[in-house]
Amino acid sequence: MKEKAYLLVSAIIFALIAVLHLMRLVNHWPIQIGTTIVPIWGSWLGLIIAVGLSFWAFQIMHRLRGSH
Repeated sequence: MKEKAYLLVSAIIFALIAVLHLMRLVNHWPIQIGTTIVPIWGSWLGLIIAVGLSFWAFQIMHRLRGSH
């Protein structure tokens, strides 16, 4: 049970991060950390990684549900 809850929370958090990256890409929001400006391709990379991790967590959760 604890594994499923952890996977669900992880999947939702990564999905929200993916949505934020997508919103930045669509709206062209600038990001600056200190004196460093984060390029747009950083959000493409973040979007791909966040979607992948969210999808992976949902898949594992689905497999756990089927095994019990």
